[in-house]
Amino acid sequence: MSRIAYVNGRYLPHSDAAVHIEDRGFQFADGVYEVCEVRQGMIVDLTRHLTRLDRSLSELRMSSPMSRAALTTVIREVLRRNRVRNGLFYLQITRGVARRDHYFPSQDTPLTVTITAKSTDPSIMTRKYANGVKVITVSENRWDRVDIKTVGLLPNVLAKQQAKEAGAQDAIFVDRNGIVLEGASSNVWVVTADGELITRPAEHGILRGITRTTVLDVTAKLGLTVVEREFKVDEMMAAREVFLTSATGICVPIVEIDGKPVANGHPGTASSAIRDGFFDVAEKTAI
Repeated sequence: MSRIAYVNGRYLPHSDAAVHIEDRGFQFADGVYEVCEVRQGMIVDLTRHLTRLDRSLSELRMSSPMSRAALTTVIREVLRRNRVRNGLFYLQITRGVARRDHYFPSQDTPLTVTITAKSTDPSIMTRKYANGVKVITVSENRWDRVDIKTVGLLPNVLAKQQAKEAGAQDAIFVDRNGIVLEGASSNVWVVTADGELITRPAEHGILRGITRTTVLDVTAKLGLTVVEREFKVDEMMAAREVFLTSATGICVPIVEIDGKPVANGHPGTASSAIRDGFFDVAEKTAI
């Protein structure tokens, strides 16, 4: 079955889906996006994703292109047309098509809305992360508003590529003071020798991950102690566990950082418990 994409009110074969060459998302990265997991026919944490989408649009002084109910209907239709039971959808909204100019186009310029979806095999993801991943640290070089989920991801792309070339699977941004920020497409957590879970506060300097927020709910249910505070690379390297959270990976254990093992070099019990308990706690919206 060929994939189907949604582009500005039309459902098109994925291979034919396109936007204008002067779309501001293409010219200026002037747009925002969300990625949302679908598991067992349920959209995971849809409300939180759409709330963050609204915030991102507002921060870029863009209005929502349609009501939340209408957008949810379109998302469901894309998933149904692609027969996605386990997988994800990608939603992107840009400021639309206009003559190339740094100034905003007129307010009546229609926004560009695209949605794609694809199926994934949960068993493959489970095997992929069963033994944990290797990461590298990279210097922070992104713009200051990483709290907005924009499509301007070139520093993240370069960090991911640097990790791949180093034989790792991901990269973690670190600021000039040695403070850990976040992964190239994830939030970072450490487990101290005392069993406390530490993650950086999401007020500034990182994206407020939706999976991160739900993991806080999961840890509360599991009775785990969480402290939101800054931590440095040295503390991360000395941790009992380190893991990443994201919509695509949920909870991914890190077993090596910059070529050095984390603890005994194997996934820990906290990340495993969080991953096992995540779906029970997350919001589930039927397709």
